[in-house]
Amino acid sequence: MDGPRAWLRPPPSPIAPVTDPRERRVLRLEILVVLAVTLGLSALRSGLSLLDALLQPVPLAEQQVALNAPAAQVGLVDLAYQLTRVLQLVGWGVLGAYLLVRGGIALRRVGLDATRPGRDALGAAGLAALIGIPGLGLYFVARALGVSLQIAPSTLTETWWTLPVLILSALANSWAEEVVMVAFLITRLRQLGWSENHSLLAQSLLRGSYHLYQGLGGFVGNIVMGLVFGRVWQRTNRLWVLVGAHGLIDIVAFTGYALLAGRVSWLS
Repeated sequence: MDGPRAWLRPPPSPIAPVTDPRERRVLRLEILVVLAVTLGLSALRSGLSLLDALLQPVPLAEQQVALNAPAAQVGLVDLAYQLTRVLQLVGWGVLGAYLLVRGGIALRRVGLDATRPGRDALGAAGLAALIGIPGLGLYFVARALGVSLQIAPSTLTETWWTLPVLILSALANSWAEEVVMVAFLITRLRQLGWSENHSLLAQSLLRGSYHLYQGLGGFVGNIVMGLVFGRVWQRTNRLWVLVGAHGLIDIVAFTGYALLAGRVSWLS
């Protein structure tokens, strides 16, 4: 059985590199296109958002950023906007999964199958605890050091659809990020001949980059999350564990904040 040190070592790549020059060019172009319309563009926006925050006269720690904010004044129109965002995230994940299948990579090869739901659920719960609890501590440390904005997971108006939408948003976020950043990106980098460590580092840095709008704490925390999640996937090949863990972390953060904000002092 693998010990802790074994998880630090890169596993052998299960996918042979593509050698045909034309196919390699297509793979590079595919990566650029996917990132340009999904999380790569989000990283650019996030960097600009952090730059704007740093240029403000108000200290970074006194500024607030909302992860789920109202998009319209009329309630049902806002609901439609929120659901549209959920569909966009689902579409990003579907795009990554589709391109893998179109390229000859069956979804079961990246761990998107229903062969072990119980073990996947347990793994997701354990991974969520491993990342979520230290991540909360890192956030408070970053706030205390003045290098992170105050994160409001939700500023949506309290209404009948708020909690269901927050849960859907959490699940859509986890689906999009783990499919695109882990299953799609690492698989394609493997096909280009990247080592497991280099592909792991690349997706982790990109994951941190599109959280720059949260400040240094969000950047560092998500790099660590990317390293852990990516290595778990490289070792287990179970993407549902990552999707489930990420979803649990976001559900607790989004709904917990919505229910407790204004009622407990440490969320102010």
